[in-house]
Amino acid sequence: MLVDQIQGTIVRAADFVFSPFDWGRVAEPVGPAMGAHQVTLLVVEVAPGKAWRLGWALEEENVAVVFAGSGHGDVTGHRTEVARGSALHSPTGRTLELEAGDDGLTAYVWRTRLAGNEPTGSAPRLENDLWNTETQLHGFSGTGEVAADEKTAVMNFLFWPGTGSARLCLHCGIQDPGQTFNVHQHPESEEAFIAFEGDGQMYLIDRWHDVSPGDVLFAAPGVPHGTRNPESAAGRFATCGGPTPFDPVLYARAGVSAEVKQ
Repeated sequence: MLVDQIQGTIVRAADFVFSPFDWGRVAEPVGPAMGAHQVTLLVVEVAPGKAWRLGWALEEENVAVVFAGSGHGDVTGHRTEVARGSALHSPTGRTLELEAGDDGLTAYVWRTRLAGNEPTGSAPRLENDLWNTETQLHGFSGTGEVAADEKTAVMNFLFWPGTGSARLCLHCGIQDPGQTFNVHQHPESEEAFIAFEGDGQMYLIDRWHDVSPGDVLFAAPGVPHGTRNPESAAGRFATCGGPTPFDPVLYARAGVSAEVKQ
């Protein structure tokens, strides 16, 4: 299959290809090399006491989620303690830094270039947590590619137009045993998300795949995808990520505005 014809893929955490640096190492499971045109997803492992820095992102928007470890995050002077499940939003024109504590730090970082015509928020939210239930989507029935499951999962909206995000979004899907975030597609958006907690299943193109924490799903525009937690599971299954650019349909289904908060 030619790279520019890829519909989607699941990249196992065990298959990430890392490049070493003096501060740690980095992998790129989603990016131009595999046919992604709108989003790049990095896995950044920072050694204890070291820092990873993304310079002035004059034409980018970036989101980071701490997968393991702890330390500090900094978005151009907005410094905060971070631990597993912490999330940072670096709007265009800002810097992003992750500094590891004594146990090191692993983060997934989503990057996108702005198209140039997006409205931008004047005071976007810079930090959040995957388990924040402030704004949620319930009862999502999918977009019709696969028969919907009635036992639906919940999705937390963390960075989205309602928090001032111009293009990227970050959602956390929480599936208790037997629950599904129903299969759907985004006509104009690329989807990149990860299995964050627990073992579960991801739907891609035409079938379900077993996944474990750290695994990544990428779907090109128009490609069906979804998540579920089998009834026999011992605990919840959580995923995080989102479509790039954000898909207004999800916010309409939740009954909230898709306008970028000014």
